[in-house]
Amino acid sequence: MNKVPMTVEGEARLREELNHLKTVVRPRVIADIATAREHGDLKENAEYHAAREEQGFTEGRIKEIEGKLADSQVIDVKTMPATGKVVFGTTVTLFNVDTEATVTYRIVGDDEADVKEKKISYASPIAKAIIGKEEGDEVIVKIPSGEATYEIESVEYI
Repeated sequence: MNKVPMTVEGEARLREELNHLKTVVRPRVIADIATAREHGDLKENAEYHAAREEQGFTEGRIKEIEGKLADSQVIDVKTMPATGKVVFGTTVTLFNVDTEATVTYRIVGDDEADVKEKKISYASPIAKAIIGKEEGDEVIVKIPSGEATYEIESVEYI
């Protein structure tokens, strides 16, 4: 199986969520089920059914996170030599040659991607186009409206 890249921060966030689910949510749901059982007839007990449904979601999310962590390869870009080459985890400033706009993105794993936070997935068209390139290189990125040309202004290993 191929390992999926993940940043140190992404792994920490997932471990934090997993810990919360196992130590806070799971015990609360179990207590809710026990309380609902005390109310009698389970066939018509909405509290019981809601608690069981929440238990299913919780256990599913725990399995999902454990799977993601097992399949991940944590990459700490801060430990790499800063060569100016775009790799997973780097923060890249791009200059759009067509619009003369500058944008900065950090290349992260799929689960960590959030455009509002300027984090893009390594599998996104922009990331695919710039990974392996270096500062000063020009790249052409296929976008919905055609193509865009970017110049890589800087690559930071932060």
